[in-house]
Amino acid sequence: MRIDHVSSEQGIRAALRNRYLRHHRTQPDTLILDELGLAHARGRIDLAVIGRHVHGYEIKSAEDTLVRLPRQLDVYRLSLHTLTFVVANRHLSQVTATVPDWCGIVDVTLGPRGGYHFHCVQKAHLNPDLDPFVLAHLLWRREAQAALADLGASSRDLRASRKDLYRLLLESVTVPELTSLIRQSMIQRRAWRDPAQPSSCGD
Repeated sequence: MRIDHVSSEQGIRAALRNRYLRHHRTQPDTLILDELGLAHARGRIDLAVIGRHVHGYEIKSAEDTLVRLPRQLDVYRLSLHTLTFVVANRHLSQVTATVPDWCGIVDVTLGPRGGYHFHCVQKAHLNPDLDPFVLAHLLWRREAQAALADLGASSRDLRASRKDLYRLLLESVTVPELTSLIRQSMIQRRAWRDPAQPSSCGD
C-alpha cells in the first residue's frame, strides 16, 4: 500500500525544500533554515527563507490539527516579514478563513505517481505588524554586540542586557539593515545544521 505522504510533515518539507524552493539555491546570500526559533523560543517556524526578507513557511499536513494556529500567528506576525502556510487540502478552507490576508497560502497534494503538486492559492504580502524589536531577537547576543561595536558603541553600552542591546541597535539601523545583519550573521554561524537554500509564491 502506498503511503500518502501529504499526511506527513516530513514529506511535505522535503518537497518544499528540494522542489518548490529550489531556485533560491543559486542565490549565495539567501538561506533556507529548518525549525527556526523565533522571539527567543516563543515560537518556531518550519522553514525560513532569509534573503531581503525573513519569509516563514509553516506546514500543516493532513496529520496536523490547527489547534496551535492562533498562538503561532501571535508570534509569526511580530517576527516575520512574510509568511506562507503550506497546507494539505483538508485544512485549506479553515486556514483561508483564519489567517490574515497578508499571509500566503499554498495547497499541497500528492499526484498519482507520487509527485507533489504545490498550488499557490494566495500570495504572501509584507506583514504590516512586524515588530523590529522582535525581529532583532534572531541575532545572538554576541552578534548584536559586534554590530554595535562596528557602529561605535561604548564598552558600557556593549555590556547592556540582551534586550537593551537590541534597542540600542534599532536606534542606529533601519529594518532592511537589520535584516542584512541577521542574514550575514546566520551565514557565518558554523553551528547551523543546513546552510543555504528557499518559493514561487513570493519572497
